[in-house]
Amino acid sequence: MATEPGPGETPGLVCGHHHLYSALARGMPAPPRVPRNFPEILELVWWRLDRALDLEMIRWSAMLGALEALERGTTAIVDHHSSPSAIEGSLDVVAEACAEVGVRVSCCYEVTDRNGADGAKAGLAENERYLRAGGRGFVGAHAAFTLSAETLEAVAGLAADLGAGVHIHVAEDRSDAAAGARLEPHARPDWLLAHCVHLDRPLEGTIAHNARSNMNNAVGYARPARFDNPVVLGTDGIGGDMLEEFRIAYARLRESDVTATPETPWGWLFAGHALVPEAAEDRVTWSYSPADPWHLAFTPGVSPRRVEVAGSVVLEEGVPTRVDPSEVRRKAREQAERLWRRL
Repeated sequence: MATEPGPGETPGLVCGHHHLYSALARGMPAPPRVPRNFPEILELVWWRLDRALDLEMIRWSAMLGALEALERGTTAIVDHHSSPSAIEGSLDVVAEACAEVGVRVSCCYEVTDRNGADGAKAGLAENERYLRAGGRGFVGAHAAFTLSAETLEAVAGLAADLGAGVHIHVAEDRSDAAAGARLEPHARPDWLLAHCVHLDRPLEGTIAHNARSNMNNAVGYARPARFDNPVVLGTDGIGGDMLEEFRIAYARLRESDVTATPETPWGWLFAGHALVPEAAEDRVTWSYSPADPWHLAFTPGVSPRRVEVAGSVVLEEGVPTRVDPSEVRRKAREQAERLWRRL
C-alpha cells in the first residue's frame, strides 16, 4: 500500500479529457479562411487535421502528448481519438506510445456520421476490437449533432454490451444544444460527458470540464458546479498541464462566484482518480511545498521533480527516465511537418 503524500507531494494527476492527436497542430498552416464560430473551427481546422492523420503521425503525437503530460506531473490521460483515414489499430498505437513514456491511458475512438456510414461502422469496430482485446477505455462518440439516431443507439448498445461507458462531447456549443434531450434516454453513470457548456438538463455521468478550451473556442462558461454530477478536469487537447488547468478552472469559477475557493477545482482535479484509480497510487514530488490548493492556485513555476508510476520512477530531477525527450520532440516535429504538407 502506498504511503500518504508528504507536504510537497500529490498523487498522480489525471487529464480527464484529452485529444493527443492535436499535439501536432501547433504551427500548422492557417485554414482556408478565418473561422467565425465553433462549427467553422471544427470544419476548417480539426476535421481537416484528423482526416490527414496516419498511424505514424498518431504514434508520435501520442508520444509527445504523453511526454509533456509526464513533465507536468500528469500520470494518466483519458484520450478521445479521431483519425478517419487510419482507424483500425489506432487505439493500440496511442496506448503503446503512452506506455512507452510511462503514462497511463484510457482510450476511445470517436464514432461519428460526419464521414459517412462506413466511417461510423469502422469507428464502432475499433472501439469494440480494442476493448475486447483488454484495452482500457470507453466507447467514444463525437457529439450528438454528428450522430444519427441509429448510430447513437449503436454506440450506447455497444457500451452496454461491453460493460463500458461512453466518452462523448456534450453541448459544447449552441450548435449541440439539443444534446441533452437526445442523450437523456441513453446516458448512464459510467458515461464521461465532455464540456456540457450548454447542457439544459441533468444527465447521468461524469462531467469533464475544459475551462481553457471553452474560452479558446468562445463557447461560454460551463458552470459545472450547477449540476450534482462528479466533475473532472480536462484540457481538450491543449497539453497535459493539469496544475495550469486547475488554476484556470479556479479563475473561471471565481469570475462567476466571488465566494468560490480553490478547494472546489482542486476537488475536480483529483476526482479524475475515479476514471483511472491506479493514478491515486502514483506519486509526484513538486518543486514547491506545501502542494495544496491555496498555495498552488497562486504560485507560478511549480514543476514536478520526481514522478513514480506503479512504483517505478519515470521522471527524476525533472527528466523522463524511459524516453529521450529530445528524440521524441524531433520525431514529433518530423511528423508534424508531414501533416502540415498534407494540409
